[in-house]
Amino acid sequence: MGTRGRGRLADRPARARGEAGPAAAGAGDSRAAEAPVVRGRAERRRSARRVARRRKRSLVREIPMIILVALLVALVMKTFLVQVFVIPSGSMEQTILVGDRVLVDKLTPWFGSEPQRGDVVVFKDPGGWLEHDHKPSDDGAVLGAGKRVLTFVGLLPSENEQDLIKRVIGVGGDTVECCDAQGRLSVNGHPVDESYLAPGNPPSRQPFKVKVPAGRLWVMGDHRDVSADSRFHMGNPGQGTIPLSGVVGRAFVIAWPLDRFHQLDVPSSLSSLAGAPQAAGTAAEYVGVGPVPMEPPLVMGVLGILPLVVRRRGRPPE
Repeated sequence: MGTRGRGRLADRPARARGEAGPAAAGAGDSRAAEAPVVRGRAERRRSARRVARRRKRSLVREIPMIILVALLVALVMKTFLVQVFVIPSGSMEQTILVGDRVLVDKLTPWFGSEPQRGDVVVFKDPGGWLEHDHKPSDDGAVLGAGKRVLTFVGLLPSENEQDLIKRVIGVGGDTVECCDAQGRLSVNGHPVDESYLAPGNPPSRQPFKVKVPAGRLWVMGDHRDVSADSRFHMGNPGQGTIPLSGVVGRAFVIAWPLDRFHQLDVPSSLSSLAGAPQAAGTAAEYVGVGPVPMEPPLVMGVLGILPLVVRRRGRPPE
């Protein structure tokens, strides 16, 4: 028979025992590599802690950028869009009350919009309209610097703002006079129904007549008995009027408190009046008045509706 048959039989036990060639060994290694690695509980916890640490470090790096973006947004809004002011006095009652927050439109003046009769406007002190009793700050250097930065971007109220709020009664070229035989204020000879006045207040307790110079406004408060408005500054340059360049913007909404949230509408009794020819102002006619009352300035509020608690120590409301 020879050895041919025995050779084949000798090979069989080797195959049965799983002896394989190089190709079989390679296939086995591949299957071993593809087998999933089962991690223990301790390894999973360590991995979770590493992920948490990475997230924490990422958040710490992002916080300064978030703060910087927020400050830039606040600065842009305060400068170009809308600014919040807190009302410290009663000169605009009952339209606007002490403590109200009003939103002031600062965008439209950039496009040439000018205040019209009946608008409620915020404007810079033309000189001598405000009381000046600011007390020196006792904040330290670091706290003071931080407050100045937040005030600059509009996130804290400023104690150095020199702003007032009044209603526009006359624009350039108008003749404003008070009072006629019925005790009414008139603009260009037309009597004005001033339903917005505080109860019990006449249009004015002192007579006056003025022609508003071009580029200026005649402004008065709605609470005439306590408002230190144009009537009390007729001896100043501009005859008590304010320059258009000093107008910060138009107050258009009472935003806080929420139960008083509403739009500040323009009275039709003023907005419907015919315009007067633009002309240079003439000397104002007025009678002498008593000591000029002084008003506290408006307080610049935060850029938002939720209020900051603003306390003005040692200054009773008017």
